[in-house]
Amino acid sequence: MKPAFFFIFLLIGQNLFAQENESEAYHEARMKLTIPPYGLAKVKTLISKINGGEDDESGALDSKVYTGLSLREKFTYHMIHAESYSQICDAEPPIQEEHKKIFANLPDAFGEQNWSARQKDFFLEHKDSVIEIMKESIARTNKVGLNFKLAIIEMNGISIIPALLETYKKNTTTKDLDILTTFMLLMTENKYEPFLKSASFTKLYSDDADYMAFLNYNKANEDLIIQRVTAFYNAQRK
Repeated sequence: MKPAFFFIFLLIGQNLFAQENESEAYHEARMKLTIPPYGLAKVKTLISKINGGEDDESGALDSKVYTGLSLREKFTYHMIHAESYSQICDAEPPIQEEHKKIFANLPDAFGEQNWSARQKDFFLEHKDSVIEIMKESIARTNKVGLNFKLAIIEMNGISIIPALLETYKKNTTTKDLDILTTFMLLMTENKYEPFLKSASFTKLYSDDADYMAFLNYNKANEDLIIQRVTAFYNAQRK
């Protein structure tokens, strides 16, 4: 092989390796949870004493113990522990160039566990308090964990959109594209007509769309999602 061709192949190989590493690093960042500090040691100890199983609610904290927790301790509990078991499909293979994709949906945060009805009720019943606690954390860490994003969707937490926008715009080096996904899911949940009529919605959420559908991450798609969610948020305030 001539030296020039060898050099070209070497550069291509190095570039592919770098992109693969970047994709893997981004995947790890996507899956990170925000761990609240409120009574964390206490909550972890209580969770460690739960007898798990494959029945619904089998991983639930005893009702009397749960009732004795403060609101912030309950928040910590829900953010780090899902009570219900759910059968999931085989693990998906690694996603190529994950850092270049704005997905239609968020990944699962707890593997084979899901939040139980009791946990989902907590988010809804204490929505305003939960959102304020989240805002405190986001302002402190400048990050939005996967568990936060899923809870925001669960609560239909429209009021936290400005905090998410601010955080997204601050992180200029590695973008958290799942914040954009969260925006699109909120617009879909609330049947925001300008988004429902868009080509993006058809590609991501129509009956024929794949669950793993995505938009390519580029400035045009980024700007369009931000413009739409800003207009959506402003419309909700009227």
